[in-house]
Amino acid sequence: MIPDYQTLMLPVLQAAQSGETYTHDVINDLSEQFGLTNDEREQLLPSGKQRVLDNRVQWAKSYLKQAGLVHYTKRGYFSITEDGKSVLAKSPERIDNKFLQQFASFQDFQNRKGTRSGTATAAILDTAEKSDTTPDEDLRLAHRTINTALAADLLDRVRQSTPSFFEELIVELLVAMGYGGAADDAGHALGRSGDDGVDGVIDQDPLGVDQIYVQAKRYAKGNTVGAGAIRDFFGALNLKKAQKGIFFTTSTFSSSATQTAQNLGMRIVLIDDEQLAKLMIRYNVGCRDEETLHLKKVDEEFFE
Repeated sequence: MIPDYQTLMLPVLQAAQSGETYTHDVINDLSEQFGLTNDEREQLLPSGKQRVLDNRVQWAKSYLKQAGLVHYTKRGYFSITEDGKSVLAKSPERIDNKFLQQFASFQDFQNRKGTRSGTATAAILDTAEKSDTTPDEDLRLAHRTINTALAADLLDRVRQSTPSFFEELIVELLVAMGYGGAADDAGHALGRSGDDGVDGVIDQDPLGVDQIYVQAKRYAKGNTVGAGAIRDFFGALNLKKAQKGIFFTTSTFSSSATQTAQNLGMRIVLIDDEQLAKLMIRYNVGCRDEETLHLKKVDEEFFE
């Protein structure tokens, strides 16, 4: 298991006691020390831009620096300070945020001289003492939690809407995803009469050379779409002489429905409730951006 960043503080400080140390080497050494598997070493943050272990080592190093136990020497390198050596001389069993509060520089970092940000920083650190994750991991976890609640709310509202509203929503979602280019009439719901079992149609390209037909089933949660509905949609696509179709539902598909879609020669994509909610959030259909938070880090090249 990947150790949390507070558990890494002592090993990171110990790694620097021999002199100037390259962070990348420390990460490799700690991977061996903690017996991490290849999968654990390569595990990425939700952003997909940094490995979890790298991120936690960087946070451990950053907090040690705030306490004055290490200092940065050049890009990617750090070294132990005299205070850091004094700490190691006492052979501590563990170094964590609570341990670091004995140092004035870390207290200053935590309190920020009583400014507004000081209150927020203290709250973050208080939370961090009780958490195995880094502050940015906590922020991403909070973001996922908010989106999970939002997805549930969106699905509840869609399930309570009329079938025609759901059909219009699906077409609007596909247009937001880029289907049909910028044309105003790129997609439209076909309605109940004369639709031959198809709820909507959308251009796949700006010229409308190719079209995708849509089926939208507004089912209650737990009311699974079966194989029969997939076969009916397949038949409707044949009547339209269509080659592609997307089946949306506010519920889920049975295993037989999924297998039926895979067995049919025609390309039919199945979108269940979970996927639908994710797409609505991603493309701001039925929701909107309330606030944007930018996670930033030091530009090492700027200081070279």
